[in-house]
Amino acid sequence: MKYLKQLMIILVTYVAGQVVQTVLHLPVPGSVIGLILLFLALRKGIIKVEMIEDVCEFLLSNMSFFFIPAGVGLITSFAALKGNWVGFLTILITSTAVVWIITASVIRLFRKGNSHE
Repeated sequence: MKYLKQLMIILVTYVAGQVVQTVLHLPVPGSVIGLILLFLALRKGIIKVEMIEDVCEFLLSNMSFFFIPAGVGLITSFAALKGNWVGFLTILITSTAVVWIITASVIRLFRKGNSHE
């Protein structure tokens, strides 16, 4: 029952994000808005980390299972990628580098913010 309550907290923020996106016609996906809402609720203390900690640990430890559908989709689209390997690899390498740089910058920014408290 504890896990169900924790999962419901996460799902409610997800649904709230979907509703906000639909009502306001925002170009940002509702799931991203839901994550932002969850972050803000955690930051403001509305939701305590202990309220969702166990289910989050479970989801993070089993995250690889969430990539299976994307991998299967990529395999089924293999024929479409057949003649576009150079472009595909260029996009893959570029996007990976951009994500690394942005992640490092955000982490550096948060570490600077936490050192002044």
